[in-house]
Amino acid sequence: MTAFTTYKIDTAPEASKPFLQGAKEAFGFEANLLGNMAEAPALLEGYLTLAGIFDKTNLSEAERQIILMTNNRLNGCTYCMAAHTTISQMHNIDSGVIEALRTGNSISDEKLEALRKFTVAVNEKRGWPEASDVEAFLAAGYTQQTVLEVILGISLKVMPNYTNHITQTVVDEAFAPNAWSAS
Repeated sequence: MTAFTTYKIDTAPEASKPFLQGAKEAFGFEANLLGNMAEAPALLEGYLTLAGIFDKTNLSEAERQIILMTNNRLNGCTYCMAAHTTISQMHNIDSGVIEALRTGNSISDEKLEALRKFTVAVNEKRGWPEASDVEAFLAAGYTQQTVLEVILGISLKVMPNYTNHITQTVVDEAFAPNAWSAS
């Protein structure tokens, strides 16, 4: 496999430096994922911008993490699963929810489980969920807006998941305690 460079702020392409600097200020360290994305400044900018937009949805932090972690698991992304486990813990998301997302098991809360199941359906059916999938999701108390926000979250996860697969991103020390594998 081709070896990719994990850039730091001082070695990154000029167009990536401001994004890496902003992320370091926000997160407190230089994340390997972003260092790998820095090879393509437009990808780095696109990912950070879309992540900021996803945070503006009507979804709670727990609901956003359910969408993100479900896709990390389905896409087999070890880096993002470790990172989002850590992020979920930092936001005090119920440990049972986190464990269910890491293992692909059901979430005990019925509404959150409906979100997880709908996210799985959209991902696995490549954007062609059955009418019954949409109806069950809406019956759980979600809205048509939320249906589309799930698509936004799935779209967001493609960028880092696929980048990590191709560049073989090393899990950062900050996320290492939450290492995960698909097996």
